[in-house]
Parts: sequence; C-alpha cells; structure tokens
Amino acid sequence: MAQVEATTERVVTGQPDDVFDALADYNGTRSKLLSEHFSEYEVREGGDGEGTVVHWKLQATSKRIRDCLLDVSEPTDGELVEKDRNSSMVTTWRVTPAGEGRSRVVVTTVWDGAGGIGGFFERTFAPKGLGRIYDEVLAKLAAEVEK
Repeated sequence: MAQVEATTERVVTGQPDDVFDALADYNGTRSKLLSEHFSEYEVREGGDGEGTVVHWKLQATSKRIRDCLLDVSEPTDGELVEKDRNSSMVTTWRVTPAGEGRSRVVVTTVWDGAGGIGGFFERTFAPKGLGRIYDEVLAKLAAEVEK
C-alpha cells in the first residue's frame, strides 16, 4: 500500500483568523461550504474546532462513497486536522497570511491507498478528483468570508 495525497489551495480575501474561524465552525459555516459530493452531514460532538466530532458521506465518484466520522484537532495555530475513525484518511487545513487582508488556505488529504493495479489507478486519479471537490469547497469558503 502506498500513501495517496491530494492537495488544493486558494488565496481568499479575509484575515487569517476570520478564515480559520469559518472553517472551524462546524455548527454553522462548514455545512454551507460543502459541495453536492457531501451528504448526511452531522455534528456529533462540539462544533467549533478542537474536540469536534463530525460525520458525513463523501461521494468521490458514482461508485465510491466513503462514510467519514472525523475527530477534529488544532495541533498548531491556523491548522485544523480531521482524522477519519473509519479509515486512514486525514485532512489538514492550513490558513496562513497571504498579504494585506488575504489568506492562503491549503487543504491536504492523505490516506493509505490500495495495492496492485487498483492502487495505481487510485494514486493516479483520486488526487485529481478530490482536488476538484475541495476546490469547490474553497470557492464557497472564499464567497462566504468575502461577504
């Protein structure tokens, strides 16, 4: 098994603290940011950053649906980590300054991929697909914080 990684980033207008707070607001803002690839969104514990437990289903392709139960942590300032209890998937959101009144948001997801030919296709195509999904989420984040 090889590790698979997908990374997407966007610069948005907004102070880093405000952008981070929007991402960490699982009770309010976060559900507005999700694309049609996400369903059954539910905050099960907490709801604001560290200590939150959130559930959703992620439909990456017409045949691939991942049932995610995520523990949220904030290991450093500007960093939000979502670890899936149901798989090896870990998504890290990093918000850093990007000039006056702007923030760079980088989202990276890693997981242990399959072996063999299936793993080859997963490593080749899954990062692009997940990148498109998170690009849509980042576009919605930009629209939300730029209001």
